[in-house]
Formats: sequence, C-alpha cells, structure tokens
Amino acid sequence: MLTCGPRWLKLFTAALAVLLIAQDKPAPSPPTVEWTFDKCEVGKPVAGWRIAATRGSDKPAKWLVAADASAPGKPNVLKVETTAEDQTFNLLIGEQLSLKDVDLRVMLRADSGKVDQGGGLLWRCKDENNYYVCRVNPLESNFRVYKIEGGKRTQLGSADVETKTGEWHEVRAVMIASKIECFVDGKKLLEAADDTFKDAGRIGLWTKADASSSFDKVIAQAPSSGGKADEGKTTEKPEESKTGEKPKESKP
Repeated sequence: MLTCGPRWLKLFTAALAVLLIAQDKPAPSPPTVEWTFDKCEVGKPVAGWRIAATRGSDKPAKWLVAADASAPGKPNVLKVETTAEDQTFNLLIGEQLSLKDVDLRVMLRADSGKVDQGGGLLWRCKDENNYYVCRVNPLESNFRVYKIEGGKRTQLGSADVETKTGEWHEVRAVMIASKIECFVDGKKLLEAADDTFKDAGRIGLWTKADASSSFDKVIAQAPSSGGKADEGKTTEKPEESKTGEKPKESKP
C-alpha cells in the first residue's frame, strides 16, 4: 500500500526549525499540507487516518479511497459510506498533525443519505468525543458550527445556504485563539467564539448518521498573517494532481 501521509514534511520542517534556531534565525512558518488521495490504493483506507465515531453504533462507517472522474484533484477521492443511526457522528481523524491555530479546508460532495447528508471538517480534536466541527447539510439547506464536548453537541452558529446533492463544494474553517470563522465556496457565513478547547489537536473529516459523502483536496495550513481569513479565496481545481499524496509546501 502506498504511503499517503505527510510525515516526511513534518520531520523536515522540524529539522529545519532546529537548524535555523541554532543559527539564531527565525523558524519557518508552518507549511501548507495537502492530501488528494491520488497515490493511495483504490478500495483501501488511507494510512495515517483513524476511523472513529461519536456515539457509535454497531454500524461503523467505511472510509475508502475511490476512483472518481469528477474529482477536483483527479483521479481519486476519499469516500465514506455509512448506514449509521441518527445519533452517530462518523469521524476520520488525521493522526499526522496536531494544530492549534489553523486554516482548514476540503472539497466535499454529498452523495446520499435519508436521515442526513453532507458533512464537514473537525479540528482541535482531543478524541472522538471532544472537538470542533463545521458541516454543511443539503437536506436542511444550512451550514453550522458546533463544539462536541464529552460527546454532547452544542451549536455555536448557523446560517442558511443552498448546496446540492451530487455537486462539489468547498468547506473551510479558520480558528485563531478563540475566534472561529467558517466558509462555504469562499463566502464567510459563520463567526463564533469559544475557548472550550484551547490546545492544539487533530484535524479530520465528519459526517452524521447515514450521510455518505466524498472528500478531496484536504488542506491544512497556518492562518494568514494578521489573523484574518482571506474571504473569497477558494481551492483551485487543477485538471490533475501530479503530486498525489505527497504533501505540498507553499510559501507563507
């Protein structure tokens, strides 16, 4: 199975930081890391990501790489298929990174679901019962941000937005200190403030109940300088990703 994680970049960045500090130079800004799943084996889970659930049932979700001609970064996507009960939150937690202030985004397509559809991003995740999440839901025509604390969900903000099943949309979350901003397709729709989870935590992907969805181009980076998100800036959709699962480092 091909390696799909960004560990080599994390180690390189840490080594570079130590070298620069020893030379009395400023450490580099945290890199931009991107997963496109294109070098992962189709039909298999992704290495470095852990399947979990909040209020899980005996119907665990399946998170597998799938070929998809419509993928924003061809040829593959990460697909979740689930028939979980209404109370279950399906999680895929990235084990490679631990971030506090973060600018996180993903391309998402709601594929199916009778109880729920869509999904979104989670961050500052301590475990499957403690994290922040923002999600879009085509069935309810809304976009919401929550905190999950001790397995209990508390809504921090909500906005009406029309998204369609079967179409790709970008979901983005930016958190700096206690301030949260959330976006759909480059438009900021939610603002909230919460300091329940103050420390760095894992990032990940999320759906609820039987929401089966596809994900592509997961991007995690440090927020832009000045602590303000760039509204209107969305993920590019290249014809084909040449680097596959190799994480990409961009200049701050």
